[in-house]
Amino acid sequence: MRVVILGSGRGSNAEAILQAQCDHRLGSAQVVKLFSDQPAAGLLALGARFGVETAFIDPAPFKTKLEGPGEDRFIEAIQATGADLVVLAGFMRVLKPKFLSTFAGKMINLHPSLLPSFPGLDGIGQAFRRGVKVTGCTVHYVTQEVDGGPILDQAAVRVEPGETIETLADKVHAAEHDLLPAVIARLSAQSKI
Repeated sequence: MRVVILGSGRGSNAEAILQAQCDHRLGSAQVVKLFSDQPAAGLLALGARFGVETAFIDPAPFKTKLEGPGEDRFIEAIQATGADLVVLAGFMRVLKPKFLSTFAGKMINLHPSLLPSFPGLDGIGQAFRRGVKVTGCTVHYVTQEVDGGPILDQAAVRVEPGETIETLADKVHAAEHDLLPAVIARLSAQSKI
């Protein structure tokens, strides 16, 4: 199973996937390329370290969504890899119908809450401010409904008395780093059937 990762930031979830690959914990999945919409994204530095190709793709003309020429560039680049699975790991763009339909059923996202609770931006902060006792992270298929696609798996994180937003974020991120590679490995096993 050929995997492409899209990200916009430091790439901690991509790093967890790549480390799982090095440790032979991704099953038949193989990360073939990392793409970013930010030329200075930390994600792009992971390529040399893990021996995976990386590329910045210009998302222009829009700042927060992927549409028009930028969307076309991303679609073409992903299709050129022969990707079986597209993993959104901190990719901070609103995806539009053309992109979504091109990769329907082949694209997953990691969200930092136990969906359907706290979708959208700042899932950890939303949960913390609400005062929940348990939060976590979710891996789901990407559909037109933001954070509304079918859920593949979740990991719960208990919010302890005296927890700060920073300590809670650290715990959720640690859970993400375990959950996302495990889901990819499971999908790769299912794709062999």
